[in-house]
Amino acid sequence: MTMSVADRIFLRVNRFHTERVAVAWGGRHILHGRQPSPGDVVLTSNDYLALARVPHIVGAMCAALQNASEGAPPSGVFLHGPDHPQIVLEKTLADHMRAAAGILCQSGWDANAGLMQSIADSQTPVYVDHMAHMSLWHGAKTAGAPVYSFRHNFPGHLRDEIRKHGPGIIAVDSIYSTNGSRSPLTQICDVADETGSVLVVDESHSLGTDGPYGAGMVVALGLTDRVPFRVASLATAFAGRAGFVAANNIDFVDYFKMESDPAVFSAALRPHDIAGLGATLDVVRTDEWRRVRLREISAVVRRALMALEFDLEGSASHIVALQTGSDERTMAIRDFLEARGVFGSVLCWPVTAPERALLRFSLHAGLTDIQVDRLIQVCAEVRDTFGGMVPLRYEKPRPAPPPAQLVPTR
Repeated sequence: MTMSVADRIFLRVNRFHTERVAVAWGGRHILHGRQPSPGDVVLTSNDYLALARVPHIVGAMCAALQNASEGAPPSGVFLHGPDHPQIVLEKTLADHMRAAAGILCQSGWDANAGLMQSIADSQTPVYVDHMAHMSLWHGAKTAGAPVYSFRHNFPGHLRDEIRKHGPGIIAVDSIYSTNGSRSPLTQICDVADETGSVLVVDESHSLGTDGPYGAGMVVALGLTDRVPFRVASLATAFAGRAGFVAANNIDFVDYFKMESDPAVFSAALRPHDIAGLGATLDVVRTDEWRRVRLREISAVVRRALMALEFDLEGSASHIVALQTGSDERTMAIRDFLEARGVFGSVLCWPVTAPERALLRFSLHAGLTDIQVDRLIQVCAEVRDTFGGMVPLRYEKPRPAPPPAQLVPTR
C-alpha cells in the first residue's frame, strides 16, 4: 500500500525521535543541557565584543521604541529618500566597510541566501568552501546554479575545480564559525583574478572584531577592490538582529532589492533595530579596547588548549572548538563541562559531518582573567578524563576507583 504524503512526513518526524533522540542520544536532546547559574563561564553567545548591555545601545533602542510613530514597516524595496533611517544606516555601514553601497536584510541568512540567489544562475558554477555557511549553499541552489565544494582553505583545489567546470562565483567565510579558522583570502583573491571568477566573502565573524575600527578582515588585508561582494550577520559582534550586503557597485542596491526574494518578501527593519545597530556601530568604532582584549583572551586560550594537545583545527580567532566526535561522547563532555560551570555550544550533524561533533567556545571581551583560567583548568580536566584527541571508537570513561581502605594489622 502506498504511503500518503502525511504518513511520509510523520515517518520522518518519528525517525528523528526514535533514531536520534531515543537511541543515539539516550532519550535526551543533545542540545538541551543544564541552565547556567550566576558565576558560570558562558561561551555560547556570538556577542564577541560584549556589547549586548552597553547603555548607549540599550538607550538608543528604548528611545526609538518610545518615539515610534509608524506601524509595521513595508518591504525594504519601498524605502527611498536619502533621509530614511534605514537608508542612512546602509550608507554608514557601507562607508565603515569601505564599500560603495550596502543593503540591510532581516538576517545574515537572508543576506547570504538573497545575494547568491540574485547573482548566480543555471549557467554560472558556484564554488563553496566545504565549511562555509549553509546559507551560501542554499542561495546558490535556489538560483539553480551548479554547486561544487572545494577543500577547506585549499586554494589549489579551488583552482583545479574551476579548471574543470569554468569560471564562476567563489564563496568563502573570512572566519569559519565551526572551528575559528581563517580563510587565506589573499590567495583566494588570486584564484578569482586568475580565473575570471567573482568572489563573495562572508564576514559574519570578522566584522567588528578585525580590521581598523572593526571594519573587517577584507579591509584589514587591503582587499576591498578585489572582493566585489561581502555579507555579514549583524547578530554576531554587533549583537543585533539583521544582515548586511556590501557591494562595490552602487547600482547593485536597487537591483538586489527587486531581485532577491528575501528582500522583496520581507518587511524592512523596525525603528528600534535601526537605532540599536547605529548605536552599536558607534561603540564598535570607538571601543578599540574590546578588540584588544578579545585578541589577548583568544591567544591565551588557544595556546593553552594546544599545549593540552587538543586539535583546534587551525583556529586563529576568538572561536575555539574541541573536537568531540560521536554524539554520545559529545554529550558526556558537555555534561562534564557544565557540571564544572563552563558552557559551550554543541555543534553536531547537520552542522558538522556525522560522528564529527564539536563543542564550540565563543570567546568574548567581557571575560575576566579568573574566568579564562577557569576555562583552561576545566579543559585540562576534560583532557585527563576523555583525552585530547577523538578516539576511533568511543568508550565511556571508567569511574575513578574508590580511595584505598586502610586494613588494620593484626
